[in-house]
Amino acid sequence: MNMPKRLMRRMRGVTLVELMIVVAVIALLAAIAIPSYRRYLLRSQRSEAKIALMQVQTAQEKYYLQFNTYSNNLTAAITSGGLGLPAASESGKYDVTINAFAADGQSYQATASPSSDGGQTDDTQCMDFTITDRGVRGVSGPSGPEFCWK
Repeated sequence: MNMPKRLMRRMRGVTLVELMIVVAVIALLAAIAIPSYRRYLLRSQRSEAKIALMQVQTAQEKYYLQFNTYSNNLTAAITSGGLGLPAASESGKYDVTINAFAADGQSYQATASPSSDGGQTDDTQCMDFTITDRGVRGVSGPSGPEFCWK
């Protein structure tokens, strides 16, 4: 009869060593998982830049069909010579700009740059996304357009 009482007293809690092992395992898992998740997040948010540039390209082609020239103004209304688009991507992670190459308005390059307060400045693989009137896609960064635009 005394045996079960002694056994019950020994099994009441965990030792400090067991607790430290659990804490070490959790810390190891977090050290592996958090950077991996951050890379995944940066990669998935690149789509925001691509979507914004595709919207600019579509609006530019529509504008060109109406006025036989490309617009150099992103935010102004179409009636004022602009495209009527916002200067930032949907959640503000990228700033969008348009640069006209020729004075006659027959070519342009749209750029999506990481916003300083959007969190994408940590993405060193794919920095500034660009697209031209001919549909040529570019990116500044070591990975190149094939990697960043996929």
